[in-house]
Amino acid sequence: MTTAGVIRVSAVVLRDAAGAVLTVRKRGTSRFMLPGGKPETGESPAQTAVREVQEEVGVALRVETLRPLGVHRAAAANEDGFEVEADVFEHALDAPVAAGAEIAELRWIDPDAPLPPDLAPLLRDRVLPLLQASPRP
Repeated sequence: MTTAGVIRVSAVVLRDAAGAVLTVRKRGTSRFMLPGGKPETGESPAQTAVREVQEEVGVALRVETLRPLGVHRAAAANEDGFEVEADVFEHALDAPVAAGAEIAELRWIDPDAPLPPDLAPLLRDRVLPLLQASPRP
């Protein structure tokens, strides 16, 4: 959903057993971000998160097992002049992932290591600092 320069999305932090975070790059873009996307009519943020993760990386999550990490805003990675406002969730990952839908590439990152320069602002400036400051579930 887009309203007056703000794009509403849901995004999910998926971590492997070692604590690495899954990032995705959509076709035709250069920035890596969390799996997620825009809501369909009538969806809650958590329902959007579950649907988008299934479509993008092939993992079936359940709404009731998502851990909310808050609503965060940053410059949009792929839409100049827009901001993205995201309901961010975290979920343990215990299934294999595969690029689907519009995803061109998957990449795991260690949130405590030096970060690659091609991360979306929301992930780099809002979500990763939050993960670094709090213990893993």
